Amino acid sequence: MVSPSVTVIDTHTHADHFSAAREIGQTLGAKVVMSHLSPAPFVDLRLDDGDMLLIGEMRMQALATPGHTADSTCLKIEDHLFTGDTLLIGGTGRTDLPTGDPDKLYDSLFGRLLKLPPETQVHPAHEYKGRAGTTIGEEIATNPRLQKTDRADFIAMMRSLDMKAPTHLTEALRVNMSGRKSVAQLLAEAAATIPFMAMDELARRLEARQNDLIVLDVREKDQFEAGHLSGARWLPRGQLEIRVNEAFPDPTIRIVAVCEFGKISTLAAATLRQLGYMHAAALDGGMKAWRDAGMAVERL
Repeated sequence: MVSPSVTVIDTHTHADHFSAAREIGQTLGAKVVMSHLSPAPFVDLRLDDGDMLLIGEMRMQALATPGHTADSTCLKIEDHLFTGDTLLIGGTGRTDLPTGDPDKLYDSLFGRLLKLPPETQVHPAHEYKGRAGTTIGEEIATNPRLQKTDRADFIAMMRSLDMKAPTHLTEALRVNMSGRKSVAQLLAEAAATIPFMAMDELARRLEARQNDLIVLDVREKDQFEAGHLSGARWLPRGQLEIRVNEAFPDPTIRIVAVCEFGKISTLAAATLRQLGYMHAAALDGGMKAWRDAGMAVERL
């Protein structure tokens, strides 16, 4: 039995969105709690089936309920059950994503949750139709997926759902399982370390033929040849670290990195600053915004 003072509890490893458990824990100075099967390295307290958390006068029991994911956990407080994505109102968690298993979900539902008293209040992780709540008894009586009480029928139903894969499946799993960064985080951190140059300012400098800066196009060759800024030099982002010393022997030069949408150039400019080119910046908006604004380009 454990007794954390403040806790953030994540019921499972999510595949369709980024978990905020780590950020909330850091902000509140709280312990992050998950199943002992959860791979996330930032978890402070890992629960086994049947473990109890003491939070003030409240007793919260962890119930291992694999199926939606291998680490899915429900939380029981007296006659209230927080089901995560294992049992939803009128549905269940899907089992077609990584670590999902319809056979295990059958056991978690029919062998465990549905054996709780019928008056047990059910609180799922999400509800998209505005329904306020439900009970175990109501779900047994009305939940379409729970009408398939035979194991083989239930498994066949779950395998035939043919649901669309989440948009950010790979990235969400990668971040949630490893505690590493999302692309958005990388871009935000890079953007916080560099300045940007506005399109009109760069256009003014190019028109005045000022030679106090270098425009560095970090796109792929076909994109560069299809249209680039006047006088721009081409060095693709993938070769930047390898060729930068040869390309720019003077680390005091002013460089404005350019890409298609302003994202890769942000990373490139941040890399240049990390490498000691302290006057590197990125074009705000990228080449698409430049073209959309009717600015001139050159082609090879």
